[in-house]
Amino acid sequence: MTDILEEIVAHKRIELERLKASVPEREIHRRTEQLIDTTPAPSSMRRALMESETGIIAEFKRKSPSKGWIKEEGRADTIPLAYQQAGAAAVSILTDSHYFGGNDSFVRAARDSGVTLPVLYKNFVVDEYQLFQARLCGASAVLLIAADLKRSECRTLARMAHELQMEVLLEMHSEHETDYISDIDLTRDMCGINNRNLGTFVTDTQNSFRLATRLPKEACKVSESGIDSPDTVCALRLAGFHGFLIGECFMKTDKPGEALEKFVLKVKEGVLR
Repeated sequence: MTDILEEIVAHKRIELERLKASVPEREIHRRTEQLIDTTPAPSSMRRALMESETGIIAEFKRKSPSKGWIKEEGRADTIPLAYQQAGAAAVSILTDSHYFGGNDSFVRAARDSGVTLPVLYKNFVVDEYQLFQARLCGASAVLLIAADLKRSECRTLARMAHELQMEVLLEMHSEHETDYISDIDLTRDMCGINNRNLGTFVTDTQNSFRLATRLPKEACKVSESGIDSPDTVCALRLAGFHGFLIGECFMKTDKPGEALEKFVLKVKEGVLR
C-alpha cells in the first residue's frame, strides 16, 4: 500500500523548489518583514479556542486525496465568512493545491471578504519558506505535522513561526509522536490529535480519546478529522479538548455556513445538558 503522506511530502519538496525559483527566499523575507512592520500581529487562535463555548475550527476544504472533489466550486471569499457569521471559533484553510485543491490566495480572499477570526494555514509544512508564505497571506497559526518532521525540524519551524508572530498547531496521531510536545511552547501553541492516519487515510475519532491522557493538562487540545456529530464534540470536551477541526461535515452540504450554524446550536444544547 502506498503511504499517501510520503507521496504528498515528496511532491511538496518539488513544488517548493519551483516556488523558490520564482520568488527567491530573500524576496519573500523582505515582503514579510515589511508586512510585520506595517500591520498588527494576527489574533490568537489558542486564546480563541480556550475562550470559545464550542471551539469549532471550521475548515474550508474543497478536495481530499481519498475522496476527490468535495466542493470544487467552493469559494474562499464566501464560505469562511459564512463560517464566521455562523459561530466558528476559528477557520482552517487548506492551501495545498495538488492534493487538496487549495491555494494561498484562499487565505487572502477570506481576509479580504471580512474574516477576522484566527485562520489556520493548513498545509504540509516542511520548510521555513512556507512559514513566510503563511504570514504573508494572513494566517494566524500554522500546522506542523509530527509524522513528516524530525523533532529538530519541528523545533526550528516552531521557533520561526513565533518570530513571524504566528502560533503552531502541532498535529500528532500516535503515542510516540506525543514526545514532540516538548518542542513547542504550550503557553502559545496548540496540541492536535489527528483521528486520520495520514499514511492510509483511515479515520477513527477514538484516537483522540485514546491519546487525551498523553497531553499535558495545561495544553490547548484540538481533535482533528472525522468529527460529524455534535454529541462527539460534547464527549471530546468532557475528555479535555478545547478545539474541534471539522471540514467535510460542512463542505459536503449545499450551504456550509448554515450547516455549521445548526451544528453549533446542537453543541451548545449538549454543553448545557
